[in-house]
Amino acid sequence: MSRVLIVGAGPAGVRAAETLVQAGLRPVVVDEGLRAGGQIYRRTFMRSERTSRTLYGAEADKAEVVHAVFDRLVADDHVRFHSQTSVIALQDGVAYLLGPEGAITFAYDRLILATGAMDRVMPLPGWQGAGVYTLGAAQIALKSQGVALGRRMVLAGSGPLLTLVAVQLIKAGGRVEAVLDTAPLSAQVRGGLGMALARPWVTLRGAMMRAGLGRRYHAGVQLDRIETDATGPVALHWRNARGEARSSPCDAVALGWHLRAETHLADLAGISFEWNAVYAQWLPKSDEMGRAAEAVYLAGDGARLLGADAAESAGRVAATACLRDMGRPASDPAPDLRRLRRLARFAASLQRAFPWPAEMARALPDDTVLCRCEGISAGALRATVEWSGPEANRAKSLSRVGMGRCQGRYCQLAVAEVIAGQAAMPVSEVGRLRSQPPARPAPVSAFLGR
Repeated sequence: MSRVLIVGAGPAGVRAAETLVQAGLRPVVVDEGLRAGGQIYRRTFMRSERTSRTLYGAEADKAEVVHAVFDRLVADDHVRFHSQTSVIALQDGVAYLLGPEGAITFAYDRLILATGAMDRVMPLPGWQGAGVYTLGAAQIALKSQGVALGRRMVLAGSGPLLTLVAVQLIKAGGRVEAVLDTAPLSAQVRGGLGMALARPWVTLRGAMMRAGLGRRYHAGVQLDRIETDATGPVALHWRNARGEARSSPCDAVALGWHLRAETHLADLAGISFEWNAVYAQWLPKSDEMGRAAEAVYLAGDGARLLGADAAESAGRVAATACLRDMGRPASDPAPDLRRLRRLARFAASLQRAFPWPAEMARALPDDTVLCRCEGISAGALRATVEWSGPEANRAKSLSRVGMGRCQGRYCQLAVAEVIAGQAAMPVSEVGRLRSQPPARPAPVSAFLGR
């Protein structure tokens, strides 16, 4: 029997597994979480009185269905689930896994990558200090442990997650001092029209959530710096749309500019990439069915940033492509493909409404820490470009930017903008930082017995 490995147990991975099981296969599913659900439908690992409606809001019913589907597959022994496990390398049809049982290998015939996405962040003077998190981190802490990461929080960035996390924190009893959006209202209105045409109810629901933030919300802001002391953030200094200086007191800051596809494993699997101007990032190439390389398939936000609803459809489509390539019968993917096309129109409009502030990165002061892992400043990178030239990997090798624990996951998009600004060239010509194994930090102790 063919060995199919699915990486990721979010909406895409769950639906891919379900589709394969319905065709008579028993896939192996690997996920870094304790339980299935992914970031969007992350579950608490503690006993809690908080209901699904409290955790997921309007998405509660969808979350419960996804959870139930996968829990049933595991209970019936239709899938082999490795929880709290990372894929740290891929080579020649073998996945190198690191989990509670240590380092193990798994040989596969087919690979479905449903790795999802993570926060896309922009460096800001002072962001390297303790008490500065991503929006996703704030959401994880709230969902999985029921805590806010600060007593007085300021949220800054752009995109739907900015509003969603603010609303979730407030509903849970957290104190949110300000919600600072770098996207101008004019861009939000233009992009919002396309969003409303593609998904009117979702757009209306987002507008209602935004309205509920009241005076906390500010659009078209310019973020200046995070003021800190020995204990962490003290205030976030910013300018409003009229250029007037403002300051929001806080003891924690959460930052995020929509999402960045998690593509390290796609890179290690040998998949080609292309610059996507809509999303302002490099994305792996695949056909409409998710085929990306020989026996390798992509599904969900790790391929295209279309959201949780699209991820479920993409998971079924990728599994269908896998089954067809194996010569097995599969259901008609046409309904899911139509849905994906509609959601792609919505996602493109959303990107126009909440654009990546490229000029903000290019204008960062020289003393701003760009790479938090290695402590590399924007000025140090600019000086490196004089020797390395405008190529991301050469600049990395000389400056160490992107060589730290996160392997450039948080800094590389801003790094590319800084290099492009210094070289006066399009960011698409700078290139992307190549991924290296291990894809996640791996302790030496995990390999000593081998």
